Amino acid sequence: MALLIYAVLINGYGFWIMGADKRRAKAHRWRISEKRIWLTAVMFGSLGVWIGMRTFRHKTKHKSFLYGVPLLFLTEAALVLMYLMYKT
Repeated sequence: MALLIYAVLINGYGFWIMGADKRRAKAHRWRISEKRIWLTAVMFGSLGVWIGMRTFRHKTKHKSFLYGVPLLFLTEAALVLMYLMYKT
């Protein structure tokens, strides 16, 4: 149950930072670093970041995000499935 709560929170945060960074970019304000976005994605928040990219049309021209985030999501999904299949 704790892992489900973590997944919802980290992916919600990933979605939120994509929207916040897009708003800040349009307003020419201080931006959220790509390092923070990637860190969130790597901490199993890639689905939220990916949905945020699509929803806000943000970072979609950056090849590292365009291909890297979906690939990271597939990797994370495979890890979760393996964990669920082989846990004792």
